[in-house]
Formats: sequence, structure tokens, C-alpha cells
Amino acid sequence: MTRPAPLFTPVLIVGCVVIMVSFAVRASFGVFQIPIAEEFGWLRSEFSLAIAIQNLAWGIGQPIFGAIAEKIGDRKAIIIGALIYAAGLVFSAWATTPFEMQAYEWLVGFGIAGTGFGVVLAVVGRASSDENRSMSLAIVTAAGSAGQIFGAPTAEWLLTFLSWQSVFLVFAGVVLALIATLPLMQAPEAASKAELEESMGAILKKAFKDPSYTLIFLGFFSCGYQLAFVTAHFPAFVTEMCGPILPGGALYSIGITSTSALGAVAISLIGAANVGGTLLAGWLGNRYSKKYLLAAIYTGRTIAAAAFILVPITPVTVIVFSIVMGSLWLATVPLTSGLVAHLYGLRYMGTLYGIVFFSHQLGSFLGVWLGGRMYDIYGDYTLVWWIGVGIGAFSAIVHLPIREHSRTVLAAAR
Repeated sequence: MTRPAPLFTPVLIVGCVVIMVSFAVRASFGVFQIPIAEEFGWLRSEFSLAIAIQNLAWGIGQPIFGAIAEKIGDRKAIIIGALIYAAGLVFSAWATTPFEMQAYEWLVGFGIAGTGFGVVLAVVGRASSDENRSMSLAIVTAAGSAGQIFGAPTAEWLLTFLSWQSVFLVFAGVVLALIATLPLMQAPEAASKAELEESMGAILKKAFKDPSYTLIFLGFFSCGYQLAFVTAHFPAFVTEMCGPILPGGALYSIGITSTSALGAVAISLIGAANVGGTLLAGWLGNRYSKKYLLAAIYTGRTIAAAAFILVPITPVTVIVFSIVMGSLWLATVPLTSGLVAHLYGLRYMGTLYGIVFFSHQLGSFLGVWLGGRMYDIYGDYTLVWWIGVGIGAFSAIVHLPIREHSRTVLAAAR
């Protein structure tokens, strides 16, 4: 009898560290909305556009870095990404105009792409056994949520004794430190002989002609819209729209005395709940249809967002929404990346998932930018929430017709 392959490997552990740090920094940007706007007198839409550009650059960079990793190696791609990420943060620290901040966020976005899901999930997927792959992808995704747990609160804490510019410089140093972990990331080439012989152009042509790939691409749009809008605007939304935290209450007694602090903690709660939700999604993905699981997750998000905006915004509803939304937050990622790997193999998973992720980031761009724009026009975020409800329902529907069969199996049968 052969021993089962281990779930936790050096590649998985390093992948978790890289994703955790990358996402901790990224998830903190919403905390800087109000401090930066107040210092320079910017409109809410101006810093929102900077974060939106960051998300768009992340989406554009994801398939590029996936291809770079497949050509020159995963570790070299991550090193390039970390250097660009740190440079973007350093330049952003010295920005004094909206144009400068928006320009530098292109660098931050490309840096996130180089240290994010497209590269890391692909290398972890190749290093994992068939029976462990879905769970491995879920663990790495959950590590991103773990970063979110402490990213926003850490930024909020650092802002109590450092300027926002200094916090950006601290984060740049942390990102650069990731490079020291990469010698342990060595993944085998886990691809079939047929996949190795097939060119990137050939597999891309097959995917683009496949209606299922198009549906996956379209369905991932709402995930980006909802996640980026909440990450960028929820701290400010809670700060301004939530009812007061009363002295003597449970939150007040543990040190959460302002709605500003609650906004940062809400992002952390989303991340904490998502650790469990993502791991559960990975476990279920090995046992049930990924497309139906994805449809169920998008349906749950749609209901949660609609219910939240229909009731009065209080500390209790903020906490309940954060936990519910968090349990569904990144649960789509191991299922979507696993579905891409199942349909088209592992050889070019980074590039194929990167292209799908571009749709996610188009949604992210719209969610962040539209949030700031609608706030400047109407003074609140209500319309943006309802748009998110509508496209969430759309994503739930478009996953249902996906034909969930392996292309490699079909090719072998011919």
C-alpha cells in the first residue's frame, strides 16, 4: 500500500505566507479612505478611483504574471511582484495629488498580481496530489482571509501613532520580506504528457471557444464587485452610517468605542468568518458539483446584501452581516480555480485562471469606483449596494449551464 500524499508541504506553507501578507496589505486600503481625504480635501471618488485602478491593474497583471511564472518560474514571478508591490507603496506614500495616487496604484495592483492568487494557486495546485488539490487551494485562499483579519486592524492601530505615509512604508518593508521565504517554494511539474505537449495558444483557443469558460468568466464579475466595494468602502460606510456604540455595551467593554474602530473590525470579522467558509468550500468541492456550489454561494451573498441594506444599520447588524458575508467571501476562489484546473488541466492553470480573474477585477474596479462616485453624487452608498444585489443574482444564474466535465478526459476518450 502507498502512503497518502501529505496535505501540508513547504510549497503550501510558503504559498499561505505570501498570500497572507499580500492580502493583509491590500485589505487595509479602505482604512485610509477618510484620513487621506481629510488631509488633502479630496472627494471620496478620487481615492476610490485609486483603489479601483489598483484592482484593475491586479486583474490585468494576473494573466501576465501567470504566463511569466509558466515561462521563467514561479519564484522569479513572485520576486518581481514583491518588488513592484513595495515600489508602488513607497511612491504612494509621497503622493499629494489624486493623479499621483492613482498613477502609483497601477504599480501596487501589478504587485498584488505577482504575489496573489494567479501565481500562488497555480504552483500550489501543481504541487498537490489529486486528492488534496481542492483542499490545498482552499487553505491558501483561507490564508488570504487570515491576512484580512489583521490587515485592516493593524493599519488602524498604526494610524494611532504613525502618519498614513509611514504606514505605507512599513507595509512596503513587510512585502519585501516575503522574498526570504521563497527558497522553500519548489513545485514539480504536475501535468500530463498531453498537457505538456499542448501549447499555450492551443489551450487558450480551446478555452475561448468553450461556452463554459465564458460563463465562468462572466460569473466571477460579481464576486469582484461585491468584495472590492465592501473592502474599500465598508469601513467608511460603517463609520458614517452605523448607529452609535453605547457605553456599557459588549463592544464598548472590549475597546470598540467608535464606529471607525467597528469599521476596521468588520473587515477583520469578514476575514475570520471566511477562513471557515473557504475551508468548507474546499472540502465540499471534492465531493459535490463545483458549479452548483458556486451558484449557492452567489445566491447567499445576494440575500445577505439585500437584507442588510433593508434593515437599520446598527452595530449588531454590522457584525451579523460581516460574519454571514465573510463565510461566503472567498469561498468562490478554490471552487473557481479548481473548476478551471478540472476543465483545462494544470499546465496553463495560472494563465487560464488569470484571465478569468480579470473579470473579477473588472467587477472590483466598478465596485470601488462606483462606490465613491455614487457617494459624491447622492451622499450615500444605497444604489451601489442594490447594483451588487442584481449582479450577484446574475452570477448565481450563469453558473448553472456550465458543463462540468474534464477536457483531458474527453481528449483521452477520443
